[in-house]
Amino acid sequence: MAESESDALVVLKRRGPVALLTLNRPDALNALNRALLRQLAERVHETGQSDARALVVTGAGRAFAAGADIAEMRGMSPHEAEAFSRLGHECLASLEALPIPTIAAVNGFALGGGCELALACDWIYAARRARIGQPEVGLGILPGFGGTTRLLRRVGVAWAKELVLSGEPVGTEVALRIGLVNRSFEDAEALLQMALAAGERIADKGPLAVAAAKRLLQEGQDADIRVAHHLEQASFGVAFGTEDRAEGMAAFLEKREPLFKGS
Repeated sequence: MAESESDALVVLKRRGPVALLTLNRPDALNALNRALLRQLAERVHETGQSDARALVVTGAGRAFAAGADIAEMRGMSPHEAEAFSRLGHECLASLEALPIPTIAAVNGFALGGGCELALACDWIYAARRARIGQPEVGLGILPGFGGTTRLLRRVGVAWAKELVLSGEPVGTEVALRIGLVNRSFEDAEALLQMALAAGERIADKGPLAVAAAKRLLQEGQDADIRVAHHLEQASFGVAFGTEDRAEGMAAFLEKREPLFKGS
């Protein structure tokens, strides 16, 4: 990367087979401006080109991301706002499309665009102090980075309406109960450790199978169930033509750990 790590708005590191992506505007509570979104898209692309087998996304300081940057949005025209929304959608769609599992480690505020960023990940772990929500209506606007679509699929229509239309965030306890968050941890340190550990466990599994299963889960949620079943059958058959399948079954029968190569 051209910028130094201290100057980067998004820092990408490796922890063995797991990539760790950290939003790095702590003084602004990692608010998502155009420059950060562009760097985020670049780092996501780099991750997709690497041999990482899982990705953890988190924020520096006391926030995951407190939302889109209101100071930058304040002077936007309707045309500029639509372009900003499009930039956010493109960035988060690229994250969602990664073939490897992605885990949001929500260490603090995840509001507005921050909530939408977390929702673009496959699942969310959160520290107990986290606050998550879509408060845009309190600014006279509405979610612009996928909050009306991904949130609906994550928690169902009733809770999505309450979160979006009231604009009131929820704590981790409620987020757990409604399925917005998968697991909670006492503090940010434990949160990051457990998110990375989850990534490491995924890395031990067959990467081709993980990627295919992720794709089927994402496509199947919007497909007719008969189409989804057909896609599963076809992918199940394809898996039997891989070296990973032969290695995995051999290792099971020989009572040893498999060594998957992604082939």
